[in-house]
Amino acid sequence: MTDHYIDNFLNDVLPHLRIAVIGDIMVDRYVFGKVERISPEAPVPVNRVDHIKSVLGGAANVASNLANLDCNVYLAGLIGDDDNARLLRSLLDESGIDGSGLVARSHHATTTKMRILGARQQMVRLDFEEITPLDDLETAELATWLDVCIHSGLDGVILSDYHKGVLTDKVARQIIRTVKAAGIPILVDPKGKDWSKYDGADFVTPNMKELSECAGYEVANEGSEVVKAAMELHKKYDFANLMVTRSEKGITVVSHDGRVWNNPATAQEVFDVSGAGDTVAAAFLAAIAGHLSIRTSLQLANAAAGIVVRKVGTYPVHRSELIQLWTQWQPPRWSPYTALDWDQTARKIRSWQERGETVVFTNGCFDILHRGHVLYLQQAAMLGQHLIVGLNSDDSVRRLKGPARPLVRQEDRAVLLNALGCVDDVVIFNEDTPHDLLSVLRPDILVKGGDYRAEDVVGREFVKRVEIISFEEGYSTTGLVNKIVDLVKKGIL
Repeated sequence: MTDHYIDNFLNDVLPHLRIAVIGDIMVDRYVFGKVERISPEAPVPVNRVDHIKSVLGGAANVASNLANLDCNVYLAGLIGDDDNARLLRSLLDESGIDGSGLVARSHHATTTKMRILGARQQMVRLDFEEITPLDDLETAELATWLDVCIHSGLDGVILSDYHKGVLTDKVARQIIRTVKAAGIPILVDPKGKDWSKYDGADFVTPNMKELSECAGYEVANEGSEVVKAAMELHKKYDFANLMVTRSEKGITVVSHDGRVWNNPATAQEVFDVSGAGDTVAAAFLAAIAGHLSIRTSLQLANAAAGIVVRKVGTYPVHRSELIQLWTQWQPPRWSPYTALDWDQTARKIRSWQERGETVVFTNGCFDILHRGHVLYLQQAAMLGQHLIVGLNSDDSVRRLKGPARPLVRQEDRAVLLNALGCVDDVVIFNEDTPHDLLSVLRPDILVKGGDYRAEDVVGREFVKRVEIISFEEGYSTTGLVNKIVDLVKKGIL
Protein backbone atom coordinates (compact mmCIF):
# COMPACT_ATOMS: atom_id res chain seq x y z
CA MET A 1 0.00 0.00 0.00
CA THR A 2 1.23 3.51 -0.85
CA ASP A 3 0.45 4.83 2.63
CA HIS A 4 2.76 2.18 4.12
CA TYR A 5 5.60 3.26 1.82
CA ILE A 6 5.14 6.93 2.71
CA ASP A 7 5.04 6.17 6.44
CA ASN A 8 8.20 4.12 6.10
CA PHE A 9 9.89 6.81 4.00
CA LEU A 10 9.09 9.67 6.41
CA ASN A 11 9.89 7.77 9.59
CA ASP A 12 12.66 5.34 8.68
CA VAL A 13 14.22 6.06 5.27
CA LEU A 14 14.82 9.84 5.35
CA PRO A 15 17.24 9.83 8.32
CA HIS A 16 19.50 7.35 6.51
CA LEU A 17 19.66 9.00 3.07
CA ARG A 18 23.03 10.44 1.98
CA ILE A 19 22.71 13.28 -0.53
CA ALA A 20 25.30 15.61 -2.01
CA VAL A 21 24.46 19.18 -3.06
CA ILE A 22 26.81 20.99 -5.44
CA GLY A 23 26.39 24.53 -6.70
CA ASP A 24 26.36 28.23 -5.91
CA ILE A 25 26.37 28.76 -2.16
CA MET A 26 24.94 31.90 -0.59
CA VAL A 27 24.05 33.53 2.71
CA ASP A 28 20.57 35.05 2.95
CA ARG A 29 20.34 37.87 5.50
CA TYR A 30 17.07 39.47 6.55
CA VAL A 31 16.84 42.86 8.24
CA PHE A 32 13.45 43.15 9.96
CA GLY A 33 12.17 46.53 10.97
CA LYS A 34 9.28 48.95 11.10
CA VAL A 35 8.60 51.93 8.81
CA GLU A 36 7.02 54.90 10.59
CA ARG A 37 8.35 57.94 8.73
CA ILE A 38 10.07 59.30 5.63
CA SER A 39 13.72 60.30 5.77
CA PRO A 40 14.42 64.06 5.89
CA GLU A 41 17.53 63.39 3.79
CA ALA A 42 15.68 61.93 0.77
CA PRO A 43 12.13 60.81 -0.11
CA VAL A 44 12.70 57.25 1.14
CA PRO A 45 11.19 55.36 4.08
CA VAL A 46 13.17 55.00 7.31
CA ASN A 47 13.24 51.39 8.48
CA ARG A 48 13.82 51.18 12.23
CA VAL A 49 15.68 47.87 12.56
CA ASP A 50 14.30 45.40 15.05
CA HIS A 51 16.47 42.34 14.39
CA ILE A 52 18.63 40.63 11.78
CA LYS A 53 18.35 36.98 10.75
CA SER A 54 20.90 35.00 8.71
CA VAL A 55 20.12 31.71 6.95
CA LEU A 56 21.64 29.46 4.31
CA GLY A 57 20.78 30.39 0.71
CA GLY A 58 21.18 29.12 -2.84
CA ALA A 59 22.66 25.63 -2.95
CA ALA A 60 23.14 25.87 0.81
CA ASN A 61 19.38 26.32 1.21
CA VAL A 62 18.82 23.09 -0.72
CA ALA A 63 21.25 21.44 1.69
CA SER A 64 19.44 23.04 4.63
CA ASN A 65 16.12 21.62 3.45
CA LEU A 66 17.64 18.16 3.20
CA ALA A 67 19.27 18.51 6.62
CA ASN A 68 15.95 19.55 8.17
CA LEU A 69 14.40 16.48 6.56
CA ASP A 70 17.06 14.67 8.65
CA CYS A 71 19.07 13.46 5.64
CA ASN A 72 22.86 13.22 5.80
CA VAL A 73 23.99 16.12 3.61
CA TYR A 74 27.31 16.88 1.92
CA LEU A 75 27.75 20.38 0.44
CA ALA A 76 30.22 21.60 -2.18
CA GLY A 77 30.71 25.02 -3.74
CA LEU A 78 32.81 28.17 -3.77
CA ILE A 79 33.15 30.62 -0.87
CA GLY A 80 35.55 33.40 0.09
CA ASP A 81 37.61 34.08 3.19
CA ASP A 82 35.45 36.98 4.43
CA ASP A 83 33.10 37.48 7.37
CA ASN A 84 30.16 36.08 5.39
CA ALA A 85 32.14 32.88 4.77
CA ARG A 86 32.71 32.50 8.49
CA LEU A 87 29.02 33.13 9.09
CA LEU A 88 28.13 30.52 6.49
CA ARG A 89 30.38 27.88 8.08
CA SER A 90 28.76 28.49 11.47
CA LEU A 91 25.29 28.11 9.90
CA LEU A 92 26.38 24.82 8.31
CA ASP A 93 27.64 23.57 11.67
CA GLU A 94 24.35 24.52 13.33
CA SER A 95 22.43 22.61 10.65
CA GLY A 96 24.64 19.53 10.83
CA ILE A 97 25.71 19.84 7.17
CA ASP A 98 29.06 18.41 6.09
CA GLY A 99 30.86 21.31 4.37
CA SER A 100 33.98 19.36 3.42
CA GLY A 101 33.28 20.14 -0.25
CA LEU A 102 33.63 23.90 0.20
CA VAL A 103 36.33 25.42 -1.98
CA ALA A 104 37.69 28.51 -0.19
CA ARG A 105 39.24 31.21 -2.40
CA SER A 106 41.31 34.05 -0.96
CA HIS A 107 40.08 37.60 -1.45
CA HIS A 108 36.77 36.36 -2.84
CA ALA A 109 33.37 37.69 -1.74
CA THR A 110 31.04 35.00 -0.46
CA THR A 111 27.72 35.52 -2.25
CA THR A 112 25.31 37.20 0.16
CA LYS A 113 21.82 38.60 -0.34
CA MET A 114 20.50 41.08 2.21
CA ARG A 115 16.77 41.76 2.19
CA ILE A 116 15.32 44.75 4.03
CA LEU A 117 11.78 44.13 5.29
CA GLY A 118 9.27 46.48 6.84
CA ALA A 119 6.04 45.07 8.27
CA ARG A 120 6.80 41.66 6.69
CA GLN A 121 7.07 43.18 3.21
CA GLN A 122 10.36 43.27 1.30
CA MET A 123 11.46 46.84 0.58
CA VAL A 124 14.85 46.34 -1.11
CA ARG A 125 17.52 43.68 -1.67
CA LEU A 126 21.29 44.21 -1.50
CA ASP A 127 23.56 41.68 -3.26
CA PHE A 128 27.24 41.12 -2.40
CA GLU A 129 28.91 38.82 -4.92
CA GLU A 130 31.79 38.09 -7.28
CA ILE A 131 31.04 35.94 -10.31
CA THR A 132 34.16 34.08 -11.45
CA PRO A 133 34.32 30.44 -12.59
CA LEU A 134 36.25 27.69 -10.83
CA ASP A 135 39.82 27.36 -12.06
CA ASP A 136 41.44 24.03 -12.93
CA LEU A 137 42.84 23.39 -9.43
CA GLU A 138 39.49 24.16 -7.80
CA THR A 139 37.70 21.92 -10.33
CA ALA A 140 40.09 19.07 -9.52
CA GLU A 141 39.55 19.61 -5.79
CA LEU A 142 35.79 19.38 -6.28
CA ALA A 143 36.11 16.22 -8.42
CA THR A 144 38.26 14.49 -5.79
CA TRP A 145 35.74 15.35 -3.08
CA LEU A 146 32.88 13.91 -5.16
CA ASP A 147 34.77 10.67 -5.80
CA VAL A 148 35.30 10.25 -2.05
CA CYS A 149 31.60 10.86 -1.38
CA ILE A 150 30.52 8.33 -4.00
CA HIS A 151 32.98 5.74 -2.68
CA SER A 152 31.62 6.29 0.85
CA GLY A 153 28.05 5.90 -0.43
CA LEU A 154 25.57 8.40 -1.90
CA ASP A 155 21.85 8.02 -2.57
CA GLY A 156 21.37 11.17 -4.65
CA VAL A 157 22.97 14.36 -6.01
CA ILE A 158 21.50 17.82 -6.61
CA LEU A 159 23.10 20.50 -8.78
CA SER A 160 21.91 23.97 -7.79
CA ASP A 161 22.93 26.43 -10.50
CA TYR A 162 22.60 30.19 -9.97
CA HIS A 163 25.19 31.19 -12.60
CA LYS A 164 27.68 32.35 -9.96
CA GLY A 165 30.62 30.41 -11.39
CA VAL A 166 30.63 26.94 -9.83
CA LEU A 167 28.69 24.89 -12.39
CA THR A 168 30.61 25.76 -15.54
CA ASP A 169 30.01 23.64 -18.64
CA LYS A 170 33.09 21.55 -17.83
CA VAL A 171 32.21 21.05 -14.14
CA ALA A 172 28.52 20.28 -14.71
CA ARG A 173 29.22 17.73 -17.48
CA GLN A 174 31.95 16.06 -15.44
CA ILE A 175 29.74 15.76 -12.35
CA ILE A 176 26.77 14.35 -14.27
CA ARG A 177 28.99 11.86 -16.08
CA THR A 178 30.56 10.68 -12.81
CA VAL A 179 27.27 10.45 -10.92
CA LYS A 180 25.46 8.60 -13.73
CA ALA A 181 28.33 6.10 -14.02
CA ALA A 182 27.81 5.34 -10.33
CA GLY A 183 24.08 4.73 -10.89
CA ILE A 184 23.02 7.57 -8.57
CA PRO A 185 19.95 9.75 -9.37
CA ILE A 186 20.82 13.37 -10.13
CA LEU A 187 18.56 16.43 -10.21
CA VAL A 188 19.47 19.85 -11.66
CA ASP A 189 17.97 23.24 -10.82
CA PRO A 190 18.91 25.04 -14.08
CA LYS A 191 19.75 28.57 -15.12
CA GLY A 192 20.27 30.29 -18.47
CA LYS A 193 19.08 29.69 -22.02
CA ASP A 194 21.41 26.82 -22.93
CA TRP A 195 20.92 23.62 -20.91
CA SER A 196 23.27 21.39 -22.90
CA LYS A 197 25.66 21.14 -19.94
CA TYR A 198 22.90 19.31 -18.01
CA ASP A 199 22.60 16.51 -20.60
CA GLY A 200 22.27 13.13 -18.90
CA ALA A 201 20.48 14.43 -15.77
CA ASP A 202 17.56 12.41 -14.44
CA PHE A 203 15.51 15.48 -13.53
CA VAL A 204 15.82 19.13 -14.60
CA THR A 205 13.54 21.44 -12.61
CA PRO A 206 12.85 24.86 -14.21
CA ASN A 207 10.17 27.28 -13.11
CA MET A 208 7.94 28.89 -15.75
CA LYS A 209 10.33 31.81 -16.31
CA GLU A 210 13.30 29.49 -16.79
CA LEU A 211 11.29 27.20 -19.07
CA SER A 212 10.34 30.18 -21.25
CA GLU A 213 13.91 31.45 -21.41
CA CYS A 214 15.21 28.09 -22.59
CA ALA A 215 12.32 27.51 -25.01
CA GLY A 216 12.91 30.95 -26.55
CA TYR A 217 9.33 32.17 -26.15
CA GLU A 218 6.80 32.97 -23.42
CA VAL A 219 5.26 29.64 -22.40
CA ALA A 220 1.69 30.05 -21.09
CA ASN A 221 1.15 28.49 -17.67
CA GLU A 222 -1.39 26.03 -19.07
CA GLY A 223 -1.02 22.27 -18.96
CA SER A 224 -0.95 21.61 -22.69
CA GLU A 225 1.46 24.49 -23.36
CA VAL A 226 3.85 23.36 -20.63
CA VAL A 227 3.85 19.80 -21.98
CA LYS A 228 4.39 21.07 -25.53
CA ALA A 229 7.38 23.21 -24.51
CA ALA A 230 8.83 20.37 -22.44
CA MET A 231 8.61 17.93 -25.34
CA GLU A 232 10.34 20.47 -27.61
CA LEU A 233 13.21 20.70 -25.12
CA HIS A 234 13.38 16.91 -24.85
CA LYS A 235 14.13 16.82 -28.59
CA LYS A 236 16.97 19.27 -28.05
CA TYR A 237 18.50 17.94 -24.82
CA ASP A 238 19.17 14.58 -23.22
CA PHE A 239 17.22 14.64 -19.94
CA ALA A 240 15.16 11.78 -18.56
CA ASN A 241 12.52 14.14 -17.11
CA LEU A 242 11.63 17.83 -17.03
CA MET A 243 9.91 18.88 -13.80
CA VAL A 244 8.30 22.30 -14.19
CA THR A 245 7.29 24.25 -11.07
CA ARG A 246 4.23 26.31 -12.02
CA SER A 247 3.56 28.53 -8.97
CA GLU A 248 -0.13 28.36 -8.01
CA LYS A 249 -0.74 25.60 -10.58
CA GLY A 250 1.59 23.14 -8.92
CA ILE A 251 4.18 20.94 -10.59
CA THR A 252 4.21 19.06 -13.90
CA VAL A 253 6.70 16.34 -14.80
CA VAL A 254 7.16 15.42 -18.47
CA SER A 255 9.35 12.42 -19.26
CA HIS A 256 11.46 11.98 -22.39
CA ASP A 257 9.01 9.34 -23.64
CA GLY A 258 6.00 11.66 -23.27
CA ARG A 259 4.54 10.50 -19.97
CA VAL A 260 3.08 13.32 -17.85
CA TRP A 261 2.50 13.65 -14.12
CA ASN A 262 0.64 16.63 -12.62
CA ASN A 263 0.28 17.64 -9.00
CA PRO A 264 -1.71 20.77 -8.03
CA ALA A 265 -0.39 23.33 -5.57
CA THR A 266 -1.32 22.83 -1.92
CA ALA A 267 -0.69 26.30 -0.44
CA GLN A 268 -3.75 28.32 0.55
CA GLU A 269 -1.97 31.51 1.64
CA VAL A 270 1.35 32.68 0.21
CA PHE A 271 3.61 35.11 2.10
CA ASP A 272 6.97 34.58 0.39
CA VAL A 273 8.13 32.26 -2.42
CA SER A 274 11.84 32.72 -1.56
CA GLY A 275 13.52 29.32 -1.68
CA ALA A 276 10.37 27.38 -2.61
CA GLY A 277 12.10 25.92 -5.66
CA ASP A 278 14.96 24.73 -3.43
CA THR A 279 12.45 23.00 -1.18
CA VAL A 280 10.82 21.24 -4.14
CA ALA A 281 14.21 20.06 -5.42
CA ALA A 282 15.28 18.77 -2.00
CA ALA A 283 12.05 16.99 -1.09
CA PHE A 284 11.57 15.49 -4.55
CA LEU A 285 15.11 14.15 -4.94
CA ALA A 286 15.02 12.76 -1.39
CA ALA A 287 11.82 10.88 -2.24
CA ILE A 288 13.30 9.57 -5.50
CA ALA A 289 16.48 8.55 -3.65
CA GLY A 290 14.19 6.77 -1.16
CA HIS A 291 12.75 4.75 -4.08
CA LEU A 292 9.29 6.34 -4.08
CA SER A 293 7.44 6.71 -7.39
CA ILE A 294 7.49 9.95 -9.37
CA ARG A 295 3.82 10.57 -8.54
CA THR A 296 4.33 10.09 -4.80
CA SER A 297 7.56 12.11 -4.85
CA LEU A 298 5.64 14.96 -6.51
CA GLN A 299 3.01 14.89 -3.78
CA LEU A 300 5.63 15.13 -1.06
CA ALA A 301 7.55 17.89 -2.85
CA ASN A 302 4.38 19.93 -3.40
CA ALA A 303 3.34 19.47 0.21
CA ALA A 304 6.77 20.68 1.34
CA ALA A 305 6.53 23.75 -0.94
CA GLY A 306 3.07 24.48 0.46
CA ILE A 307 4.61 24.68 3.93
CA VAL A 308 7.50 27.01 3.10
CA VAL A 309 5.59 29.61 1.06
CA ARG A 310 3.44 30.33 4.10
CA LYS A 311 6.57 31.51 5.90
CA VAL A 312 8.44 34.81 5.54
CA GLY A 313 11.93 34.54 4.06
CA THR A 314 13.99 31.51 3.11
CA TYR A 315 12.66 28.67 5.25
CA PRO A 316 13.74 25.00 5.17
CA VAL A 317 10.95 22.47 5.58
CA HIS A 318 11.27 20.12 8.56
CA ARG A 319 10.63 16.38 8.54
CA SER A 320 8.32 16.78 11.55
CA GLU A 321 6.17 19.20 9.51
CA LEU A 322 5.83 16.70 6.67
CA ILE A 323 4.97 13.93 9.12
CA GLN A 324 2.33 16.14 10.75
CA LEU A 325 0.89 17.10 7.34
CA TRP A 326 0.84 13.47 6.22
CA THR A 327 -0.91 12.44 9.46
CA GLN A 328 -3.60 15.09 8.89
CA TRP A 329 -3.97 14.29 5.19
CA GLN A 330 -3.83 10.50 5.34
CA PRO A 331 -7.27 9.53 6.74
CA PRO A 332 -9.52 11.21 4.16
CA ARG A 333 -7.24 10.29 1.27
CA TRP A 334 -6.51 6.67 2.03
CA SER A 335 -9.60 5.38 3.86
CA PRO A 336 -11.95 3.28 1.66
CA TYR A 337 -14.51 5.44 -0.14
CA THR A 338 -18.17 5.20 0.89
CA ALA A 339 -20.89 6.72 -1.28
CA LEU A 340 -22.75 9.66 0.31
CA ASP A 341 -26.39 9.46 1.30
CA TRP A 342 -28.94 11.80 -0.30
CA ASP A 343 -28.93 14.40 2.50
CA GLN A 344 -25.12 14.52 2.70
CA THR A 345 -24.92 15.04 -1.04
CA ALA A 346 -27.58 17.77 -0.98
CA ARG A 347 -25.72 19.68 1.76
CA LYS A 348 -22.47 19.48 -0.18
CA ILE A 349 -24.19 20.75 -3.35
CA ARG A 350 -25.75 23.69 -1.48
CA SER A 351 -22.36 24.71 -0.06
CA TRP A 352 -20.86 24.74 -3.56
CA GLN A 353 -23.81 26.65 -5.03
CA GLU A 354 -23.60 29.25 -2.28
CA ARG A 355 -20.04 29.96 -3.43
CA GLY A 356 -21.30 30.49 -6.98
CA GLU A 357 -19.93 27.16 -8.26
CA THR A 358 -21.78 25.10 -10.88
CA VAL A 359 -22.74 21.53 -9.95
CA VAL A 360 -23.22 18.93 -12.69
CA PHE A 361 -25.16 15.68 -12.22
CA THR A 362 -25.35 12.54 -14.29
CA ASN A 363 -26.41 9.00 -13.55
CA GLY A 364 -26.02 5.44 -14.73
CA CYS A 365 -25.19 1.84 -13.86
CA PHE A 366 -21.48 2.03 -14.75
CA ASP A 367 -21.13 -1.75 -14.54
CA ILE A 368 -17.57 -2.68 -15.62
CA LEU A 369 -16.07 0.79 -15.97
CA HIS A 370 -14.60 1.33 -19.45
CA ARG A 371 -13.19 4.03 -21.75
CA GLY A 372 -16.63 5.12 -22.93
CA HIS A 373 -17.72 5.78 -19.36
CA VAL A 374 -14.58 7.77 -18.56
CA LEU A 375 -14.78 9.98 -21.66
CA TYR A 376 -18.46 10.65 -21.01
CA LEU A 377 -17.82 11.62 -17.37
CA GLN A 378 -14.89 13.84 -18.32
CA GLN A 379 -17.08 15.72 -20.79
CA ALA A 380 -19.80 16.11 -18.18
CA ALA A 381 -17.34 17.42 -15.59
CA MET A 382 -16.14 20.14 -17.98
CA LEU A 383 -19.58 21.78 -17.83
CA GLY A 384 -19.09 22.96 -14.24
CA GLN A 385 -16.83 22.98 -11.20
CA HIS A 386 -18.21 19.81 -9.58
CA LEU A 387 -19.59 16.49 -10.87
CA ILE A 388 -21.93 14.28 -8.83
CA VAL A 389 -22.71 10.81 -10.17
CA GLY A 390 -26.01 9.13 -9.32
CA LEU A 391 -25.36 5.37 -9.29
CA ASN A 392 -28.09 2.78 -9.82
CA SER A 393 -28.18 0.31 -6.93
CA ASP A 394 -27.76 -3.42 -7.50
CA ASP A 395 -31.53 -3.97 -7.27
CA SER A 396 -32.15 -1.14 -9.73
CA VAL A 397 -29.62 -2.57 -12.21
CA ARG A 398 -31.22 -6.03 -12.02
CA ARG A 399 -34.61 -4.58 -12.87
CA LEU A 400 -33.15 -2.62 -15.79
CA LYS A 401 -30.56 -5.07 -17.16
CA GLY A 402 -31.78 -8.51 -16.07
CA PRO A 403 -30.95 -11.02 -13.31
CA ALA A 404 -27.34 -11.54 -14.47
CA ARG A 405 -26.42 -7.92 -13.79
CA PRO A 406 -24.69 -6.11 -12.23
CA LEU A 407 -21.37 -7.87 -12.56
CA VAL A 408 -19.79 -5.43 -10.10
CA ARG A 409 -21.62 -4.67 -6.85
CA GLN A 410 -22.71 -1.12 -6.06
CA GLU A 411 -20.11 -0.43 -3.34
CA ASP A 412 -17.28 -1.38 -5.69
CA ARG A 413 -18.74 0.60 -8.58
CA ALA A 414 -18.88 3.65 -6.29
CA VAL A 415 -15.21 3.26 -5.32
CA LEU A 416 -14.14 3.01 -8.97
CA LEU A 417 -16.14 6.08 -9.99
CA ASN A 418 -14.87 8.18 -7.11
CA ALA A 419 -11.29 7.28 -8.01
CA LEU A 420 -11.70 9.24 -11.26
CA GLY A 421 -10.28 12.73 -10.99
CA CYS A 422 -13.32 14.25 -12.73
CA VAL A 423 -15.84 12.88 -10.18
CA ASP A 424 -16.39 14.72 -6.89
CA ASP A 425 -18.79 12.28 -5.24
CA VAL A 426 -21.14 9.36 -5.82
CA VAL A 427 -24.66 8.87 -4.47
CA ILE A 428 -26.65 5.62 -4.85
CA PHE A 429 -30.37 5.48 -5.69
CA ASN A 430 -32.65 2.42 -5.70
CA GLU A 431 -35.33 3.65 -8.11
CA ASP A 432 -35.36 2.96 -11.84
CA THR A 433 -34.85 6.67 -12.59
CA PRO A 434 -33.14 9.47 -10.63
CA HIS A 435 -36.36 11.55 -10.48
CA ASP A 436 -36.74 11.42 -6.69
CA LEU A 437 -33.01 11.84 -6.11
CA LEU A 438 -32.92 14.96 -8.30
CA SER A 439 -35.85 16.44 -6.40
CA VAL A 440 -33.62 16.38 -3.32
CA LEU A 441 -30.26 17.28 -4.85
CA ARG A 442 -31.34 20.00 -7.30
CA PRO A 443 -27.98 20.46 -9.09
CA ASP A 444 -27.44 23.13 -11.74
CA ILE A 445 -26.94 20.95 -14.82
CA LEU A 446 -28.34 17.50 -15.61
CA VAL A 447 -26.33 15.52 -18.17
CA LYS A 448 -27.77 12.61 -20.12
CA GLY A 449 -25.90 10.37 -22.52
CA GLY A 450 -27.25 9.17 -25.85
CA ASP A 451 -29.71 10.58 -28.38
CA TYR A 452 -32.34 11.91 -25.95
CA ARG A 453 -34.14 15.20 -26.40
CA ALA A 454 -33.73 17.58 -23.46
CA GLU A 455 -37.52 17.85 -22.97
CA ASP A 456 -37.77 14.08 -22.51
CA VAL A 457 -35.11 13.72 -19.80
CA VAL A 458 -36.45 12.61 -16.41
CA GLY A 459 -35.82 15.14 -13.62
CA ARG A 460 -35.34 18.13 -15.93
CA GLU A 461 -37.72 20.21 -13.79
CA PHE A 462 -35.23 20.15 -10.88
CA VAL A 463 -32.27 21.72 -12.73
CA LYS A 464 -31.43 24.93 -14.55
CA ARG A 465 -30.62 23.16 -17.81
CA VAL A 466 -30.15 19.76 -19.45
CA GLU A 467 -27.15 18.80 -21.60
CA ILE A 468 -27.04 15.78 -23.94
CA ILE A 469 -23.65 14.13 -24.57
CA SER A 470 -23.14 11.43 -27.17
CA PHE A 471 -21.58 8.17 -26.02
CA GLU A 472 -18.24 7.08 -27.50
CA GLU A 473 -18.99 4.55 -30.22
CA GLY A 474 -17.64 1.02 -29.86
CA TYR A 475 -17.60 0.94 -26.06
CA SER A 476 -20.25 -0.68 -23.85
CA THR A 477 -20.49 -3.09 -20.95
CA THR A 478 -22.77 -5.34 -22.99
CA GLY A 479 -20.13 -5.48 -25.72
CA LEU A 480 -17.47 -6.48 -23.17
CA VAL A 481 -19.71 -9.19 -21.72
CA ASN A 482 -20.49 -10.58 -25.18
CA LYS A 483 -16.80 -10.62 -26.05
CA ILE A 484 -15.99 -12.58 -22.88
CA VAL A 485 -18.82 -15.05 -23.57
CA ASP A 486 -17.57 -15.54 -27.13
CA LEU A 487 -14.01 -16.19 -25.94
CA VAL A 488 -15.28 -18.73 -23.42
CA LYS A 489 -17.29 -20.52 -26.11
CA LYS A 490 -14.18 -20.70 -28.31
CA GLY A 491 -12.17 -22.14 -25.41
CA ILE A 492 -9.73 -19.22 -25.35
CA LEU A 493 -10.74 -18.24 -21.80
